[in-house]
Amino acid sequence: MKFSKDFKRQMVPEWIEAYVDYDGLKRILREILHYNLSKKRETPLKSLEKKLSLHRTLSGLHRHTNGDVENQVTREGREIEIEFFRKLDEELNKINTFYKEQIEVVMDESTLLNKQLDALIALRLKVRSSCSNGACSPEHQEMGSLNSSSEVEMSEHRALEVSSNSLSGSEITDVILQGINQDDESTSVLENNTIVKSNGRPEEVGNNSTNQQGDPLEILERVKIRNTLESPLDTIKGVFKDSKHDDLCFKKDELKKVEAKLRLAFIEFYQKLRLVKQYSFMNLSALSKIMKSYEKITSRREARLYMKKIDNSYIGSSDEVNNLLERVEATFIKHFSNSNIQKGMKSLRPKTKKEKHSVTFWSGCFSGFSAALLIAVALRIETKKLMEKEGASYTVNIFPLYSIFAYIVLHLLIYAADIYFWRRFKINYPFIFGFKPGTELSYREVFLLGTGLAVLSLSCFLGNLYLDLGSTTQRYKTLTGLFPLGLVAIVMIILFCPFNIIYRSTRFFFIKSLFRCLCAPLYKVTLPDFFLADHVTSQVTAIRSLDLYICYYGLGERSQRESKCHGHGIYNVLYFAVPVIPFWLRFLQCIRRLFEEKEAMHGYSSVNYLLTIVAAIIRTICELKKGMAWMVLALVSSSVVVIVATYWDIVFDWGLLRRHSKNPYLRDKLLVPYKSVYFAAMALDVVLRIAWMQLVLEFKLHSLHRMAITTVVSCLEITRRGIWSFFRIENEHLNNVGKYRAFKSVPLPFNYDEEEEESSKDD
Repeated sequence: MKFSKDFKRQMVPEWIEAYVDYDGLKRILREILHYNLSKKRETPLKSLEKKLSLHRTLSGLHRHTNGDVENQVTREGREIEIEFFRKLDEELNKINTFYKEQIEVVMDESTLLNKQLDALIALRLKVRSSCSNGACSPEHQEMGSLNSSSEVEMSEHRALEVSSNSLSGSEITDVILQGINQDDESTSVLENNTIVKSNGRPEEVGNNSTNQQGDPLEILERVKIRNTLESPLDTIKGVFKDSKHDDLCFKKDELKKVEAKLRLAFIEFYQKLRLVKQYSFMNLSALSKIMKSYEKITSRREARLYMKKIDNSYIGSSDEVNNLLERVEATFIKHFSNSNIQKGMKSLRPKTKKEKHSVTFWSGCFSGFSAALLIAVALRIETKKLMEKEGASYTVNIFPLYSIFAYIVLHLLIYAADIYFWRRFKINYPFIFGFKPGTELSYREVFLLGTGLAVLSLSCFLGNLYLDLGSTTQRYKTLTGLFPLGLVAIVMIILFCPFNIIYRSTRFFFIKSLFRCLCAPLYKVTLPDFFLADHVTSQVTAIRSLDLYICYYGLGERSQRESKCHGHGIYNVLYFAVPVIPFWLRFLQCIRRLFEEKEAMHGYSSVNYLLTIVAAIIRTICELKKGMAWMVLALVSSSVVVIVATYWDIVFDWGLLRRHSKNPYLRDKLLVPYKSVYFAAMALDVVLRIAWMQLVLEFKLHSLHRMAITTVVSCLEITRRGIWSFFRIENEHLNNVGKYRAFKSVPLPFNYDEEEEESSKDD
């Protein structure tokens, strides 16, 4: 693999703009190469004439136009090389500045983690002494004073000091440019200027905070538990309490929660250090490659001098990251892995996920099976004329029981397509969704799940059609009524299976996010939560199909008559509630975010979902009562929702329609190289939103059955949501890139009194 491809592949997506412009430097080198090749193609006679012309020009004997042109050609090569080193200086300064900023951030965070670890050690001592003696005994206090955390050294380091004997960066560049202008004297200039490199070892300042503070148990007097309102109980307590911090209760359960949070904080900090180290290594490698190419093209020795300048720069000589990495490893192994090196390093360095050929193989097999089963189902429906009037009863009552799986399969396939394009355009979706490293599914794996579910559902549906409508299989009609219920049972068993099969980590992540959505607003809202809730709003038709399962199997209406279901009050309540519940949950999430983040945008978003709830209720009443007045109200309310929701999708979720951006009516930054894609997506979003109005207006399309129309419109809504997902995550990624936000913020368990005072001063 070429270095340029490997360089792009290993870039931190959110830091792309902070990396060396490798392609730009290579482009200038190609200009130098083309210039040198053009000089070599000159004949000896023309070369002699040019030298004579240059000599006359310099001596003042010849000042005609030809001499000026030849002089300009001679200066062209020097100007290109000067431009190259000017660009090189700019890139070196850029990566030095960014790297120094990141070092300052990690050093501040290491100091904060050090204080958190001191509090954890003190809390452990206190809990152990309380468990053994009922109160903290003097012996345990002496144990606490034995500098139990002195082995954890994550103190701040001094900035690297360059020796006064070394040349500054600008002086080195001047020397190099002087060498370019004086080809014959470049060797002597370089030999007469030596550079003294700093040792690159940062000196430590201060000791461990525990040593400065004496008895670690005294720390607990100034420490409180930071309440992040992450659980329903915490949220309910937070409503009745003004303080966001709780006093320590010195219980084992509290200690376990604190250890879990701090353990996760150390893992995230370690990953951050690894990315900073990788950033340094890749940029230094890129500069080294560039200078080797320059030396090869020009046959000059300036490359060695400039590499010394790079080595003496902050990014080339700083060693803080390596020291912190070693100390974090030692600390984590000692305090969070019971001194088990293998276990500790496994937690700190999770294995990268590898693509499996079996996934591709089974995806192809399931795709072929699905296509064959779909053709068989279509032929069976056409043979039995189920889409005509005599088969209408069967279509209305049985198809919805299986259509829910069709919607889920379509959703999975579109999600697989989204993942494919996210990866293609370097969108860091695992970080955005907060997936545990190595557990995120690739588009092939999601496609495998979709096609596998398609084979399972189509097989049951085809068996149902064959046994229920066959002339010789009427005695199995009672058995076929259990096929849909059995299919639901199989899917639920797979979803909640506790064994480590069929992507358990992803299944549990989905279940956890879904549960948090259902419990809104009792949980803190994260991006996966409201992203999933938005997708659930596009599955209203699929969720409504669950009403029939309740009617057929819960209320005893196995006669497969939907009209009888409306005779039950429970069914009618669910029929009204199902279209409202997804939007109501989103409304509650927006209210929670409005109170926590204090941003008016979340309030406007909640109004949007409230209008959708009103439109859904009116539309349901119109569907049942069939009155002209209700039709007009449904049309007006739905039209308002379509206009507001479309504007919200394009402007707020996608970040488009910016009049004064670099790309008119788009964003300043675009990941898809073709602008027409964004305009097509906006137009398609409007069209698909209007298509949703068909469920309200119910146009009489004689060539299609009503159930078929509903199915098509629902599939279009799922497709619209898939398109929305791509541009929504793209916009989120670009927001992270703009803020260089490449790390997940982990809430720390402890709050010190001085931190609380500082935060109150800031407020």
